[in-house]
Amino acid sequence: CEKDVLIDILTQRCNSQRLMIAEAYRDMYGRDLITDLKENLSHHFKEVMVGLMYPPSSYDAHELWHALKGADIEEKCLIDILASRSNMEIFQMKEAYLIQYNNDLQQDIDSETSGHFRDTLMNLAQGTRMEGYADPSTAAQDAMILWEACQQKTGEHKNMLQMILCNRSYQQLWMVFQEFQNISGQDIVDAINECYDGYFQELLVAIVLCVRDKPSYFAYRLYSAIHDFGFHNKTVIRILIARSEIDLMNIRQRYKERYGKSLFHDIKHFASGHYESALLAICAGDAEDY
Repeated sequence: CEKDVLIDILTQRCNSQRLMIAEAYRDMYGRDLITDLKENLSHHFKEVMVGLMYPPSSYDAHELWHALKGADIEEKCLIDILASRSNMEIFQMKEAYLIQYNNDLQQDIDSETSGHFRDTLMNLAQGTRMEGYADPSTAAQDAMILWEACQQKTGEHKNMLQMILCNRSYQQLWMVFQEFQNISGQDIVDAINECYDGYFQELLVAIVLCVRDKPSYFAYRLYSAIHDFGFHNKTVIRILIARSEIDLMNIRQRYKERYGKSLFHDIKHFASGHYESALLAICAGDAEDY
C-alpha cells in the first residue's frame, strides 16, 4: 500500500532529511510535496504526514496560528508551546510565524487572548528568560513574592508572579521553588492550584512543571489527551511531532513509569488504521511496549 510506504519514508527520516526529500520532489516533479500530501490524504493521517514536513519552528508557528485564529481559541495548545520552548525556539517560531502568516505573533496573542493569561503568554513570547544564571541570595526573596502573590491575589501580585516564572532562569527557579516550600510548607504547584483558576492557573502550573522536568510534563499532557478527552487527536499529534527529535524517548519512559502502560500501548488501543501506524512509527515502541 502506498500509504505504508509513505509512513516508512517520512517517519524513519529526521526532519532535515524530510526537507531534502521535499526539495528533491520539487526538482523532479515540479510540485510541492506538502500540497500533494494535503490533496491526497485525509483526516488525522493527513495532519500527521503534513506536520512531519514542517521544520520545528514552522510547525510551532503553524500550530500557534491555528490555535489563535481557528473557530475557537485553543488555549491548551498555546500553553503547551509557549510554556516549554527555549528563548532560541521562541525567536525562531516568531520569525517563522511572520514569514508564513505575515502577522506578528505577539500582536495576535494580544488581540486574541485576555487578562493575566494574555499577559503571561506575552511575556513568554518575548523569549527573554535568563539562561544559566542562578543567585541563591535572591531565591528566598522571589519565593516570598510568590507566596504573597498566592495569598493576596491582586492584579499587582499576579503580575509579579508571572514576571518571576517567565523571566528567571530554570536554575534560579529550582532554588525559588525549594525556598517556597521552606517558607510555606507547601509545594508551589499545590499553592497555585489553590489560589488561581482557569487558563492562567494552567499556564503557571505548566511553566513550573516544565522547569522541573519537560518530559514528565509532556507525558502528563499525552496521558490527559488520551484518557481524559476520549483521545484528543490534535494534542497527541502535536506533541509527538514537536518532541520527536528532542525528548520523545524520555517522554515515553516517564509515561510508562507514571501510568503503568506504555504510550505505544495506549495509542494502539485508541487509534486505528494508517493513522495508528503513523503515530506508532513516530513513537517507535520497543518490543515490550506492544
